[in-house]
Amino acid sequence: MPTITIDRKYVEKLLGRKLTTEKLKDRISYLGTDLESVDDKDIVVEVFPNRPDMLSEQGFARALSSFIGAKTGLRTYVAKYKDADVMIEPAVGKVRPYTACAIVRNLSFDDEKIREIIQMQEKLHTTYCRNRTKAAIGIYPMEKIKLPIKYTAKNPKDIVFRPLESKAEMNGLQILSRHPAGREYGHLLEGKEKFPIFVDARGEILSMPPIINSHLTGKITEKTKDVFIECSGFDYDVLHRLLLMIVTTLADMGGTIEQMRLHYPNKTLMSPDLSLERMKLDLNYVNKVLGTSLKQQEAFSLLKRMGYGIENNKVLIPCYRADIQYQSDLVEDIAIAYGYENFKPELPNIFTIGGESRFESFCRTVSDILVGFGLTETNTLHISSKEVQAVRMGIDDMTVHLDNALTSEFGVLRSWMLPSLLEVLAKNKHHEYPQDIFDMGIVFSKKGDAINERTRLAVALCSHDVDFTKIKQHLDALMRALDVKYEMMDTEHPSFIPGRVGRVNVEGKGVAYIGELHPKTLTSFALEMPVVAFELNLTDLFEVMNS
Repeated sequence: MPTITIDRKYVEKLLGRKLTTEKLKDRISYLGTDLESVDDKDIVVEVFPNRPDMLSEQGFARALSSFIGAKTGLRTYVAKYKDADVMIEPAVGKVRPYTACAIVRNLSFDDEKIREIIQMQEKLHTTYCRNRTKAAIGIYPMEKIKLPIKYTAKNPKDIVFRPLESKAEMNGLQILSRHPAGREYGHLLEGKEKFPIFVDARGEILSMPPIINSHLTGKITEKTKDVFIECSGFDYDVLHRLLLMIVTTLADMGGTIEQMRLHYPNKTLMSPDLSLERMKLDLNYVNKVLGTSLKQQEAFSLLKRMGYGIENNKVLIPCYRADIQYQSDLVEDIAIAYGYENFKPELPNIFTIGGESRFESFCRTVSDILVGFGLTETNTLHISSKEVQAVRMGIDDMTVHLDNALTSEFGVLRSWMLPSLLEVLAKNKHHEYPQDIFDMGIVFSKKGDAINERTRLAVALCSHDVDFTKIKQHLDALMRALDVKYEMMDTEHPSFIPGRVGRVNVEGKGVAYIGELHPKTLTSFALEMPVVAFELNLTDLFEVMNS
């Protein structure tokens, strides 16, 4: 979790009151953050991943002031359009296809303010942006930019500019190999025929996202009064929420937010959109989960202490809160405002003796065996995308789709484990080989109106010399360790190379596929090394072993 250092006097100024050290320690700890230290000068606090809006002094002070009752209720922000446009060209479609942009004017910068912005940007990059793989942020001085701005992509050899804090100009490929930021994040553009860039009306390059800004047009100084902000990535909704966190922070610094018109090839959007989302509060659910008997007005009062607004008995969600999606999110904030220290513990009226289930013990044994083979265990998400689970694997879509999914990136429940492992390998191409990994978890399938859940294991070996024999050796060793005899039959599977894929049967029941991944499958994940793998149904294997 990210740790931020906050100027205590500045926070107290934003709060409009001074608090004793003991009071600060008490309130910050109950706000939903982890206090590291506090003294007369600084507050060092660890912010949980679900509250990226608190990764700045302004965001933290905004949340704390509501919580302690200094400035409760909804903070509103406005933005007007004043003839500012960004042209998004089709060339970025295969690299980083989306951007959300804004202008903030009338700012007053000094060394401390610049430090705050840099800290916020770095912490958001690390957490919400997932080390720039999900999104990247660029902030630029408007005095060095001429509108309109163009977001396009070019051959890296044709991209020439002076990177931030560099003494000389470089082209796109040189930046990846010579500049510190290029060496750290170059894997995000590795293998791309074109690199994305932001360019102003004079043809001056502003940045090459997600790597680095230009030193000439992308460096904020104390002379800067107005800034242009862009967030680039793969999901517009994610980028827009990220942008809202940034512009509201700058507005709390005294800035004025201005909208920009984004001209996509097939649509036009106004960015940022500061309109508020509304959610009806399920009071029965709140009281059931918390064990309370709150009345509606009491619940609304608690929500106001967490920065919400109330209108026509509906909850107005602050535009900078990217974490509020479900009733459970409102319940959590009500619990924080109510005070965890005010909940009275109760002993249950039943007595049981807990113990590990036989199946969980079996899975733990499998994991220990594979770790003993020298494999690295990974832990991937239950939710994925149709693109990853089916399209890239060359199979029909058999996934369970989520209702009202917020993004296409997480729109389905995974139907098998291997695609998730290939994603892990794709994101770690910059690390040395061999990469031998495994993961076990629940997969989902639909049977009529019911959702069927099974636990599966996937093992993948990735290096220049892997083949069918090596992956079979791992399967043989695992089955021997479990004292299980199996048979293998030739089969076909679109994700594997014909003639190098087998179906594993135990007591006549098919429990696994094993083989060498097809070049088309590897190409769809941008993998350059061969991969061999097997996927084993642990639920079925356990049932057969105990039948």
